[in-house]
This record gives sequence, structure tokens and C-alpha cells, in this order.
Amino acid sequence: MFQTSVLASGSKGNSVLVRSDETAILVDAGLAGKTILQALESLKVPKESIKAVLVSHEHSDHSKGVGIIARALRIPVYISEGTYEGCAEKLGKLPQAPIFFETGSTFEIRDLVVHSFTSSHDTIDSSNFTIRKGEDEERKLGIATDLGYATRLTVQRLKGCTTLVLESNHDEDMLLNGPYDWALKQRVKSKLGHLSNAQALELVKQIMHHNLDNIILAHLSEENNCPELAYRVMNEYLSTLRRELNLIIAGQYKHTPLINI
Repeated sequence: MFQTSVLASGSKGNSVLVRSDETAILVDAGLAGKTILQALESLKVPKESIKAVLVSHEHSDHSKGVGIIARALRIPVYISEGTYEGCAEKLGKLPQAPIFFETGSTFEIRDLVVHSFTSSHDTIDSSNFTIRKGEDEERKLGIATDLGYATRLTVQRLKGCTTLVLESNHDEDMLLNGPYDWALKQRVKSKLGHLSNAQALELVKQIMHHNLDNIILAHLSEENNCPELAYRVMNEYLSTLRRELNLIIAGQYKHTPLINI
């Protein structure tokens, strides 16, 4: 077994479940602890199976529930030192000392092999991740959200993914003509902001291969995007490939199904 579910994704909170035969982890916990536990119950994933929380960066929509979940489940938090310094007060007292990783390193959480790599975002030390199960070289999960653009490193790390959770935050026209003030618009579209639908599409084109089976578009803006538009932009390209490929839109208020990586 090697599965994932995006429990929630958007500016109000993000969390991704990854589970294997031996363990399960949360990548980020930017939701109320109660909301995360309800999502796990809905998926019929025992909360006792969660053995760690992995944190990508310090922004509240990725970290505000980390301390709550760690204390409730008595589990460790995997986090970079810079990110921890940026949100230690928010996390509160943890049930055990945080386990620090260096961005760019590979480490194991039981039978899950995590490779972290830097993402271009306005944070202290933001990470994206790929995750494999043990020595299984056939299947690979990529989680890439909160990045202003896809660096060559990002493209290289995401090659070979069989399941990809990818940011498709905004439509550029909706952003420029939308309600945000100009400074915030500039931040979102900058190299330290968020991927647009068009940028997500270009990244997928660069890493597409015959074993990429699932694409989950994530971190959609409620003000500057809509699920139908993000889906259409990506699907117009995918439909030309003439093969089966699951395209799923992750939402802010409802988890995705469990997906075989």
C-alpha cells in the first residue's frame, strides 16, 4: 500500500496524508486539529497510524495545526531549523524535540523515504518534497506547492513522479483584475509567490512521462481562480496524450479520495 489524500488545500489551510504499509504521515497541518481528525475518520484512516508531521514552511496555512496534532497524537515533527525558528511560538510546546532536516537532504520516516528540495517562496527556508516507499523505485509522490516558479531543480526532482500534487493557484487575468491590492498581486505573481494555471501546465509538460498516473491540482485561490478553469487549462493538454490519467482538483473544504501513488 502506498497512498495519498489531500485533506485540504488553499489559502485557509493545507494538509496532505501519505500512508504506506508501515506508517502514515501528514505533510503540513495548516488546519484545525479537529478538522484533520475528521478528515482521517472520513477516509477510515486510524489516527493512531499517523506517526509524524512533516512541515514545508512556516506560513500559518501550513503550520498552524502542527503543534495541536503533534500533541494530540504524541508524534514527532520533522522540520528545518530555519522553518522552526520562524514558527516555534506558533507550534507551542511539542511532545518531543523537533527532528531537524536540512533542505535538500534525504531522510526516512519508517518505510517512507523523503527527499526535500528548496522551493521559491517568500519564507525562511521553504521546501517541496518527493516521497518513495522503501526501495520501491517504480512509484514516487511529488508535492510541490507554494512556489513562485519552477526552477530547474524543481523540474529535475519532479521527474519520474507517478502521482503529483501541484500548485495551480491563480489565473493571471483574474488575479490582475481581481480584488487584491497591487502589492499583493505583485507578490502572488512574483518568483517568490505562487504558480499560475499556465505555469503549472508548463511544468507538467516538462516532466510528463508514461507512468505519471495522477495529477492533483492544489492551493487554488478562491478569489483568483476557480476549479473549472484550473481543470480546463490542464485537461486541454492532457486530453491530447491519448491515455488514461487522473486529473483531480483539491479543495479547501473537502478531502480527495485515497489515491494509489
